[in-house]
Amino acid sequence: MEVLKLTTTIDELGYLSLNIPTLLAAGEVNVVVVLHPVLPERKHKPSYDFSDLVGRLTWQGDAVAMQRALRDEW
Repeated sequence: MEVLKLTTTIDELGYLSLNIPTLLAAGEVNVVVVLHPVLPERKHKPSYDFSDLVGRLTWQGDAVAMQRALRDEW
């Protein structure tokens, strides 16, 4: 048994042609084809470092009442 992995193209009509030399003797073989599209590599942007913004807000008063007051200003 041989396991082959290769990247090839599908033509404009949707046909995939395979011409693969093997080391197997002449005779019948079972062939399994798994098609997995090759996606272009996306460059990952490094996530922003929020460590300089980390902190804790100390709130005095009723937060819900303040939220309602701000909403009523609209």
